[in-house]
Amino acid sequence: GGTGGTMADLSEVPVAALLEEVERRLRCAEKPEKRLILVGPPGAGKGTQSPAIKKDHCLCHLATGDMLRAAVAAKTPLGLQAKQAMESGALVSDDLVVGIIKDAIKAPECRTGFVLDGFPRTLAQAQKLDEMLARQGTQIDKVLSFEVPDHVLVERVVGRWIHPASGRSYHEKFAPPKVPKVDDITGDPLVKRKDDNAETIKARLAAFHAQTAPVVGHYKHKVVHIKADRPAQKVADQVNSALK
Repeated sequence: GGTGGTMADLSEVPVAALLEEVERRLRCAEKPEKRLILVGPPGAGKGTQSPAIKKDHCLCHLATGDMLRAAVAAKTPLGLQAKQAMESGALVSDDLVVGIIKDAIKAPECRTGFVLDGFPRTLAQAQKLDEMLARQGTQIDKVLSFEVPDHVLVERVVGRWIHPASGRSYHEKFAPPKVPKVDDITGDPLVKRKDDNAETIKARLAAFHAQTAPVVGHYKHKVVHIKADRPAQKVADQVNSALK
């Protein structure tokens, strides 16, 4: 917050929660700095892992979409530029996104490092990010590449059935409803999302691989390959050993 901000009233916070947070911060003070990039196709489970990485390794989580929206909402100079670009239907330039990342990593919770999620997606973006970090005297330490065979991702998506009113989702193979194509609770018919078909997901995966392969190549000495088609706990174990 700004300099004239009000202090948070801690008298309302339970003692256990305060002590837990103090302990977490003391542990954080001893953690090595880490600057990470998460790479992975849609559906690889990056979203499941990133909150844990953030908490366990005391890093701030930078999702470029969220940061852009926050910068626009806060009307920062870069946010206003981004807003103009988005309103005119133009893509937000790489320089602008890197500028917003540069602003974001000044926050106190980013002191010990960050997890970048969803950026860089192209080689040009990776080079611009590296240049900006080099000027700050830092660099990317590790790139966690969440890898799931395409056929597994296709199967995950194509088998999905949704109950639109509640948002409940089922999978005909992995989490089927009691009665095929019917919601367990309401008995309403389930629907398929328009994009949840093999053609769409295969096209998205092809685009992802074409764009991202050069990024992974660029950071090849820093990449850790995470087998992300394992159960969540096994994936978390791989992540933790990569970040030791």
